[in-house]
Amino acid sequence: MAKLTLDDISDVRAYERGREELRARIIALKRRRRVSIGPVVTLVFENRETVLFQVQEMARAERIVSDEALQVELDTYNPLIPEPGALSATLFVELTTRAEMEEWLPKLVGVEGSIELLIGEGPDARVVRCAVDEAHARQLTRERITASVHYIRFSLEPSEIDGFASEPVVLAVNHPSYAEGVRLSDETRATLLEDLRGR
Repeated sequence: MAKLTLDDISDVRAYERGREELRARIIALKRRRRVSIGPVVTLVFENRETVLFQVQEMARAERIVSDEALQVELDTYNPLIPEPGALSATLFVELTTRAEMEEWLPKLVGVEGSIELLIGEGPDARVVRCAVDEAHARQLTRERITASVHYIRFSLEPSEIDGFASEPVVLAVNHPSYAEGVRLSDETRATLLEDLRGR
């Protein structure tokens, strides 16, 4: 997928005129790309459209209008757009109360490195482990408590992409304090296959 450039970013007034329609489209898109793994971990798989929306929303909220400031945002978020053969996701630890945060955030240190794709079933299943985005990890990773947002990616070999297209796929967290998994729906798998194939 092509990275975003300044030419892709609408000015604030133009964006405001089409925002509600775009927002509705992105909500529908994210519904197919959002996967909850157990009670508190959710992944949203990013693509060019979701990242463009994020940058536009940042520009709107912070009234960013200069090319230089917009380029900073693009440099920050462009790495989330996956290359062919890869998937990129934002990991959310979804907690709503102080008590939940005090319980879960210390227990889930390192959760960002424990996400796996299990492609196929039985002894021949292939495990694809995530990689943590290094630039974001320097800002988000802590020794005693995890952040509630992380950025990860998966790189798949051509044979793994073929398996992703034709076999069951489970998205799992393999962490000492949190072992959960969920089978991807056909709709989600088809959407993510477009990313893997660079469409």
